[in-house]
Amino acid sequence: MSDRREVLIIGSGPAGLTAAIYTARANLSPLVIEGEPSSTTDQPGGQLMLTTEVENFPGWPEGIMGPELMGRCREQAARFGAEFLTAKVTRVDFSSSPKKVWVGETLYEADAVIVSTGAQSLMLGLEAESRLIGHGLSTCATCDGFFFRGQDIGVVGGGDSALEEALFLTKFASSVTIIHRRDSLRASKVMQDRARANEKIRFMWNTQVTDLVGDTKLESVKLKSLETGEETTAQFTGLFVAIGHRPNTDLFKGVLDMEDNGYLKTVPGRSLTNVEGVFACGDVQDHTYRQAITAAGSGCMAAIDCERWLEAQHG
Repeated sequence: MSDRREVLIIGSGPAGLTAAIYTARANLSPLVIEGEPSSTTDQPGGQLMLTTEVENFPGWPEGIMGPELMGRCREQAARFGAEFLTAKVTRVDFSSSPKKVWVGETLYEADAVIVSTGAQSLMLGLEAESRLIGHGLSTCATCDGFFFRGQDIGVVGGGDSALEEALFLTKFASSVTIIHRRDSLRASKVMQDRARANEKIRFMWNTQVTDLVGDTKLESVKLKSLETGEETTAQFTGLFVAIGHRPNTDLFKGVLDMEDNGYLKTVPGRSLTNVEGVFACGDVQDHTYRQAITAAGSGCMAAIDCERWLEAQHG
């Protein structure tokens, strides 16, 4: 026997939880398979579970801790009848109706599926990262730049994203040092010109971050020259890692259409995928904005698209 639902939501960050709130209020009784707490790719609550204070989410003038914000969204969805399964989806089959989703050997079926598995920031692979993320180490300048007013900070990376982060951070920091493993940037010329023209931005070429110093907050960063092997320590109290993002879409390879960079393709301005009755929202299909509020907004869109599609199916 399988568990049959009208709506099944895979993922539980701001997009998935917003979709759950909307579909639950529409009496669609969604089942949210929210991920596993031990997983780095699909943990319940998404990337906000790894952040500290969130000050740019509307409605929280004093700010709110990321895990608390996601906890409240989850409670709101549950209040309207959403059910939650704290587990990881292991396989899907969207080739027929109902759609099939497996958690291990257990099969769940649904008329419609909303995919909101998010994305993850690529990290440096240092042991201290898990300890200091949200405590001086960040992957989002737009989210956290305000907290580094008047400080000397570093940005790791050499592409457009890294330079965009660095330029944004100059609004707050005393200085911003771009740390890059090579002797030239991968970023577009216009972004390079802007960065070089900014008097607050410095460059550290052929350099690798080898360790982060600090128990409860970042105190300094250990560096190594890839030319000479010399090791130094920089007194950065903030470090932003901007070496790319990876969407959590391995589950959908060969099932849903994807961009070359792995993000799910959706109809412009909509949440529709190439498969009827499957919708995608949040960072799993957005590599431009990557904000909690835009993810939540797209979760609302997916829920409304889903509700209208189901109405049309039921005649």
